[in-house]
Amino acid sequence: MSTSTFHTECFPCLTQRDAIPVRLTGAQAQQQALLDRELIFMSVPKDFDPASRRVMIGEELRHARERVDLTQQALGEQLFVSGSYVGQMEAGTRRILPDMAKRLDEALDMGSFFVRHCGKANESNHPVQFAETAEAETQAATIMEYGAMLIPGLLQTPDYARAVFLDFQPTAPDEVIEKLLTARVARARLLENPTKPLLWVVLDEAALRRPVGGPAVMAENLRHIKNLMLKRRAVVQVLPFEAGGHASLHGPVKLMHFADAPPLTYIEAPAVGWLLDDPATVARHQLSYDLLRANALTPRQSLALISSLAEEYAHDDLEHRA
Repeated sequence: MSTSTFHTECFPCLTQRDAIPVRLTGAQAQQQALLDRELIFMSVPKDFDPASRRVMIGEELRHARERVDLTQQALGEQLFVSGSYVGQMEAGTRRILPDMAKRLDEALDMGSFFVRHCGKANESNHPVQFAETAEAETQAATIMEYGAMLIPGLLQTPDYARAVFLDFQPTAPDEVIEKLLTARVARARLLENPTKPLLWVVLDEAALRRPVGGPAVMAENLRHIKNLMLKRRAVVQVLPFEAGGHASLHGPVKLMHFADAPPLTYIEAPAVGWLLDDPATVARHQLSYDLLRANALTPRQSLALISSLAEEYAHDDLEHRA
């Protein structure tokens, strides 16, 4: 749903703001516009989901920017970010964090509008370093990912994900692990949509042969990936050990492309992550990913290997239980 359609269908008062003639000028007109916006946001239910709030706030940002006759690039220069970053905030792809909200209020003469309304839009069940990326996934047209040592989150089964969280935080209370697991499972529901986004994953053979959670967990997860491939819901290629060195020895790669916003790339290290829109950085990561695909097995060969490994893990599990 486009932002304009979303506003019209969910909040008819938005169209009234544009349709009713306003004869105020100068400071009075600006004050009335701010009041109109406040009335709109006061009508939003408290349990309204954060992603939809971001779409609304992004639309208001676009209105405010156009009101002062600034391009995305020009506003970005005032905020010390790129024009594409502004475009992503307007599209709801990027969260408007507190410091940015304050700068937007100052640059666009919005009082404290963005500071007051961006808080609920930024709520997330995901770790803070990944929250923005998880939200961007829901709006992406295409997601490309390389799993270097682990099966990527969107392809993980609950038991595999739980094992990953416990290995990373072995002393964490059960409630912390369950909260992380709930968020991870919710992310994977993205694939319940039969066509969007297009998911293309390159799995390093190391991620398939490392028995995270034990053989039963691995067998289940590999069967899950096999089923997604057979249903044509994901394109998966395996980068075999025999490929030797490759373009992403430094670690995982994640790229997201959007229908109406510039592409993004995500890089991470333990407990930290960065969602980047710099065109040169995105292009370099895209090249790395393309080189990985070129050196990987074909999807058909990959399916055969994944099926074989799933059977091996299942056999190992039976032997372990005997």
